[in-house]
Order: sequence, then structure tokens, then C-alpha cells
Amino acid sequence: MYLKIHRSGGSVIVALCDREILGKTLKEGDISVTISEEFYKGDPVSEEEARDVLSRAGNINIFGDRSVSCAIDCGIVNKNNVKFIDGVAHAQVFRI
Repeated sequence: MYLKIHRSGGSVIVALCDREILGKTLKEGDISVTISEEFYKGDPVSEEEARDVLSRAGNINIFGDRSVSCAIDCGIVNKNNVKFIDGVAHAQVFRI
């Protein structure tokens, strides 16, 4: 998995994705999403490292079966809130 932390002003966004989907464009109906290296390619991380960052993050964007499963396993994402785009799991978290 790749994990990248974006900071802008007081906002922090965590991007997490599976390695094998990096650079791919997912299409389904009117939806087209590119898993861009610019946004998602940060440091390669283990599930343990990802869980640590996710548990403290307020705004998270996740793509890929392993990445989303990691967020589900640590209680960050409810499996009923996972969406699939072109067969790839996707979840977003916004904590207020």
C-alpha cells in the first residue's frame, strides 16, 4: 500500500491505495477516477503503519481492496459504506 499525507493550511488529507492500482483509471457509468501518483504515491507502508496513521486522521481517501480492508479491520470504515468503482473498493472518511 502507498500512503501519502497532504497538508494545506490547517487541513490534512490522508491518501491510501493498493500498489497495483496506482496510475490506473477506473471507469463506471459517468464516473471516471484516476488513482494518480501525484495524489496517492507516498511512502510504501505496512498494514500496521497504515492503521496507525488512519486512526489519527480526520480526512481520508482510500482505494483498493487491501487498503479498504485495513480501514475496516481497524474500525475506521464501516463495510456497509464501501463503494465500488469498476470493481475496486473505495471509501472516504470525514471526521468533524
